[in-house]
Amino acid sequence: MSGKPHAPACDRNRDPILEVLRTHFADRQRVLEIGSGTGQHAVHFAAAMPWLTWQCSDVADNLPGIGLWLDDAGLANTPPALELDVGGDWSRVVKTEDPRHARRGYDAIFSANTLHIMGWPQVEAFFAGVGKVFDTTSQSQDKNDGDAVLVLYGPFNYGGEYTSDSNRAFDAWLKARDARSGIRDFEAVDAQARVIGLRLVADLAMPANNRCLVWRRG
Repeated sequence: MSGKPHAPACDRNRDPILEVLRTHFADRQRVLEIGSGTGQHAVHFAAAMPWLTWQCSDVADNLPGIGLWLDDAGLANTPPALELDVGGDWSRVVKTEDPRHARRGYDAIFSANTLHIMGWPQVEAFFAGVGKVFDTTSQSQDKNDGDAVLVLYGPFNYGGEYTSDSNRAFDAWLKARDARSGIRDFEAVDAQARVIGLRLVADLAMPANNRCLVWRRG
């Protein structure tokens, strides 16, 4: 289908990310992708992991492009993308037309290259929202007890230091474009994850000086 948005970086990083997801999503059923962007990752991952229902979400402006990718792929496990602004209303992402999953949350969440394009208040809102939409319906009513997995892909600093000169240059570019954005410190992000009851289970080196961070609850 012509006219689909295309991000070359997705073509480069999709297979390394998939190898991580195959391991950590092997026992998952329902995934929410936050910030699906073009939709390229969604169709690649959903095709490779057909046991998952892969739910895309993004801000309204990106939904038409995501829809083009989903419609072109025609996969049974990719419902229509949902509108989600991390600083707004998260309730809509746990309401679905699929009666098998009505008003249920997710047992896995994935997001790639999103935290560094947000301001820090939006990063905090991201984690607060994640804590709300994890599926705990079959678990304890304590929001920190339900089994769930969060995977984040992107660049991170450690101990306040850049991991490469290219990341330093990328951070400068981000801040010149929007002073609120920038590469996040791993320690600050991990602290947000721990607030919602997640523990880090993997921190994996990826191509182009990126990382895949995996947290689990339960």
